[in-house]
Amino acid sequence: MPITEHVVKNNSHTTFYLAEGPEDGPLAIFIHGWPELSISWRHQLPVLGALGFRVIAPDMRGYGRSSVYENHNDYAQELIVSDMLDLLDSLGREKAIWVGHDWGSPVVWNLASHHPDRCHAVANLCVPYYTIERGLDHTLTLVDRFLYPEDEYPSGQWDYMRLYEESFEEAIAPMDANVHNFTKLLFRKGNPELEGTPARTATSRRDHALFGVRDIPDVPRDGDVVTEEDLSIYVAALERNGFFGPSSWYMNHAANATYAQSAQNDGYVDMPVLFITAQYDYVCECAHSRLPEPMRNYCRNLTEETIRAGHWVAQEKPVEVNAALVSWLATAVPGVWPRPK
Repeated sequence: MPITEHVVKNNSHTTFYLAEGPEDGPLAIFIHGWPELSISWRHQLPVLGALGFRVIAPDMRGYGRSSVYENHNDYAQELIVSDMLDLLDSLGREKAIWVGHDWGSPVVWNLASHHPDRCHAVANLCVPYYTIERGLDHTLTLVDRFLYPEDEYPSGQWDYMRLYEESFEEAIAPMDANVHNFTKLLFRKGNPELEGTPARTATSRRDHALFGVRDIPDVPRDGDVVTEEDLSIYVAALERNGFFGPSSWYMNHAANATYAQSAQNDGYVDMPVLFITAQYDYVCECAHSRLPEPMRNYCRNLTEETIRAGHWVAQEKPVEVNAALVSWLATAVPGVWPRPK
């Protein structure tokens, strides 16, 4: 079946989404992160759809053809979770399998912990539970202080988030000034040679730049992550909407931490959970650090997989990601596997 485009509106919000697979199939909703789009799941939708799942991938709040807002506080997690519940209602479903990546992961974790009745199971890539959805101050307690001594790297690899908070306009200005070059620089495969070294984001405030460079270089496109067509779709959307909305997701740590306190079941998640570590993701570093430890305590039915890829793991290593997802769905969530007619 071809991927189709849809729009759902209510009085306050518009969500654009892609869909694949039979309309009556078990529902799986894929939630992208910063600064991506629904097309970030272009390798996953056809595979799950062909297996008989109804697969949905929305443009999130602030992105693509969904609603864009002008205030930072319009991008708090509680509002974004509400968008997803409205989407679920519009599809006429009680529950879905939710899959997230990057900032999509906190959304999925919040759905699982606040609305377990709307989830069959959840899977996340790169960002583990009980981290950034509980605010930046909490996440800093998990920084690897051997790699990031506090006197030199007070915020560890999360220093770029402090740059957003302290100098938001300075942080997004280079991105808005050259979307094409910035997007090419961003969407790159993982580099195993950098394993065990500090992430470039650890000196963002010192450098007055998110990734250590204020003038975005014109680097070749990494064809192992994006095609020219993929790149043009990302660039067109980000040029149209700008980086204010996507980057405002970083400006709500206090509100998000307060929201996390209202999680059900004291924050424990009992449903099936899959977490995929990207071995060469050095910001969301889960292969060697303490970052995933709270998740292992709070997720009581947890499956973990590690894939040798960088942060854009679903685009860099789609076969491996799809295999991990399908294996987990078939073995850990067999009750929602598509049944023959």
